[in-house]
Amino acid sequence: MARPGGRDRFETPDLFGHDPDPDRPLPSGFGEKAGSTGGDVRPSSMSPLAERMRPRTLEEYAGQQHLIGQGKALRRVVEGRGPLPSLIFWGPPGTGKTTLGRLLASSVGADFVPISAVMAGVKELREALAEARKAKSRGVRTILFVDEIHRFNKAQQDALLPAVEDGTVTLIGATTENPSFEVNAALLSRARVLVLQPLSVDDVRALLIRAMTDTQRGMADWNPRIDDAVLDWFAAQAGGDARVALTALEGAIQAAEADESGHRQITDELLKECLGRARFAYDRQGEAHYDLASALIKSLRNSDADAGLYWLARLIEGGADPMFIARRLCILASEDIGMADPAAIVQASAAADIVHKIGFPEGLYPLSQAVVYLAKAPKSNAVKRAYQAAAEDARQTAREPVPLHLRNAPTGLMKTLGYGEGYRYVHDDPAAREEMACLPENLAGRKYWKL
Repeated sequence: MARPGGRDRFETPDLFGHDPDPDRPLPSGFGEKAGSTGGDVRPSSMSPLAERMRPRTLEEYAGQQHLIGQGKALRRVVEGRGPLPSLIFWGPPGTGKTTLGRLLASSVGADFVPISAVMAGVKELREALAEARKAKSRGVRTILFVDEIHRFNKAQQDALLPAVEDGTVTLIGATTENPSFEVNAALLSRARVLVLQPLSVDDVRALLIRAMTDTQRGMADWNPRIDDAVLDWFAAQAGGDARVALTALEGAIQAAEADESGHRQITDELLKECLGRARFAYDRQGEAHYDLASALIKSLRNSDADAGLYWLARLIEGGADPMFIARRLCILASEDIGMADPAAIVQASAAADIVHKIGFPEGLYPLSQAVVYLAKAPKSNAVKRAYQAAAEDARQTAREPVPLHLRNAPTGLMKTLGYGEGYRYVHDDPAAREEMACLPENLAGRKYWKL
């Protein structure tokens, strides 16, 4: 299904704030009660580094200044100058959606009740809402944080509506998918959509340095060492995803050998091994998948072989189905090249056939060859335009009978009725090519094919 390219309605010019009590712990329980003085639930030393380093204050939070900078709407909310509305956080993985939700709850003194749309069903959702109603009766506010809210089906999303409308919960939904496609319109109309951007290289670099120097939650006790050039390269390779960066860093530090002084040198080779495919990861059915495919096709349509190879590599290294790529190339070969170079569809089809036979990794070479060929081939959408024009006439004349001389006449009755009468066999009668009409009478002379 085609997806519109515009996102203007989701762009937000401002947002969020200052934690009045940054050292306040989050106690255990069904919800994390921001105002409680219960036991400390900071991540244990057994937790992954990305979890241990989760920001506990806005001062530790990296990026998203278009949302949480001074003077932005969320900051004004946290500073007590306005109510907190229901929100949908839309952004790629590792950009701080869950953390921002936790900080919001802590800042306004609300219970924070997180559920995962991947794991929770209607039963768990109803239980969460029941707890929120009890809290409301005690005058306690509940922020219901639904991670991956796009995984909820329509019934589950609809179940949230009454609780959002009557103020039982303030909903914060997190999604990596375009909410205009994945969130019900009724729910979407009751929430404000905020777009989170990938972290900048500087943001990721600062997070990495903090993780390597923090003695309580980080890896300082492992005595890691990393050259500035390697650190800069690594921060760029993380692709704006803090979780990817911290997970790879933890693996590299743990894998590094300590020298005589106890220091562990973190090399680019170690980091490459720990990064693996993580920096390319994306949901094969998600929007990023289709964005990459769109970039590939549009680059080839624009005859840019270099861009075509780059987007092909992004798809392949991200784990895309090679046959998906091959099918898209076959479509382009006809839709955007067609009769301008009839061999293009042969090249694309051959690449698809070879990939089907030999698989990957060797299959990336015929795909690359097809990408270069299709980029360099002359372009024409004449076949597409011709079909679209014919299709429009076909829709308008769907009940137009086939001319008698073009009809098949396998029985005597049909011949008696005139089926096939007047048909001229062009191999025996070359003049029929110009003299015999093959369109319905009211479309006589219509031209669809134009080079």
